[in-house]
Amino acid sequence: MAASDQKEDGRGDINLEEVAKLIEALEQDLKKVKGGSHDMQLLRDEVETLKNVLNSPVRRHHWVRDGLHGIRDAFENALDNAIAEGLKGSRYIAEIGRILGM
Repeated sequence: MAASDQKEDGRGDINLEEVAKLIEALEQDLKKVKGGSHDMQLLRDEVETLKNVLNSPVRRHHWVRDGLHGIRDAFENALDNAIAEGLKGSRYIAEIGRILGM
């Protein structure tokens, strides 16, 4: 991005077409996810909110930027929780394996 394309804060406008493609892909992937954990619902809600912003007749780049940050945060929370659950699950799997002599 050229320096002339950037705003005073150093951030340029967001490519709304790229964001729309990302949202479409996320929607398709989220449809494949089974279960309705709180984290996944938050992620779905963030995606839906950003989709509504993109479909609004008045689109502000800072609204889109905020929406992207919300999606990123929801992903991070979901991943952190999935990792924590996975670690807890792996502990039980290891214990069962030990008990069974595996």
